Amino acid sequence: MADRYGPKKTGIVGMCVTIIPLTWGWLFGNSVSELLLIGILLGVAGASFSASLPMASRWYPPHLQGVAMGIAGAGNSGTLIATLFGPRLAEVFGWNGVMGLALIPLLLVLLSFCLMAKEPPNQSKPKKIKEYFLVLKEKDTWYFCLLYSVTFGGFVGLSSFLSYFFVTQYAVSGVRAGEFVTLVVAAGSLLRPIGGLIADKIGGTRLLFVLFIGIAVCMFAVSTMPPVALAIAALFIGMGCLGMGNGAVFQLVPQRFQNEIGVVTGLVGAAGGVGGFFLPNILGLFKDWTGTYASGFMVFGLVSCFAFALLFYAQLSWKKGMAQTS
Repeated sequence: MADRYGPKKTGIVGMCVTIIPLTWGWLFGNSVSELLLIGILLGVAGASFSASLPMASRWYPPHLQGVAMGIAGAGNSGTLIATLFGPRLAEVFGWNGVMGLALIPLLLVLLSFCLMAKEPPNQSKPKKIKEYFLVLKEKDTWYFCLLYSVTFGGFVGLSSFLSYFFVTQYAVSGVRAGEFVTLVVAAGSLLRPIGGLIADKIGGTRLLFVLFIGIAVCMFAVSTMPPVALAIAALFIGMGCLGMGNGAVFQLVPQRFQNEIGVVTGLVGAAGGVGGFFLPNILGLFKDWTGTYASGFMVFGLVSCFAFALLFYAQLSWKKGMAQTS
């Protein structure tokens, strides 16, 4: 939608759609089926992510793509705010009340966006709907989707799972678990722009090689089920690597798909969301199978190693393509 109708219009629509599930959660949201529906609607509203990134990308030159996309993508710091304040507000107002309170910042952001945001000057001409699906034939689209499903999927998945992990593994209170999660989530959110900045300097591919190794080492460390302080330290570093990886991936995307940045960011962002959906299920499933969380974190470490290998293979194909065109 961002490519066809413009990032600003798409962003406004996305935020307006977000009002619906929050209002539903505030006034209703008392059963599992209603909560699932709210989650689905919030996921649809999350498509506005594919509006902010094209807007950021098209306002800045190529050598600033990483940091611009990193700052725009750092909006996932909302997860940090939710884990820090959500449990505390729920104790006072209940979870339905938290949904209602979330409408206040959303409406303020919507108003600010309507007044201050501008369409980028080099907005591409709309294409036919079927032309946007041509990117699915590009191998690079799938490379970026898989890489982002590890970095962003890992970030989102761990953000939603770690509260339960800390409560059940280390027997801490829900509020204390929220504090621990806030700390590690902060690393991923705040370091995303740093990852984009470094990617601008040395290249997203080089940075991702280092980060995937770092993620694997940290997940293997957590799989040993160390004391809580060491687990938090490993997760802090690991989430920082995941956040920087998000910035690095989106430093690469605009370089490859400048004219289709909207639809590609939508696809890649969706892949990240899918990864975030599967990770908590995988961690919980392996806990049921083996009786310990260690196996699940070990699998995630192996997935990071696979991402490293996939990136190495993709880089070979990129170098081959460059050699053929030169």
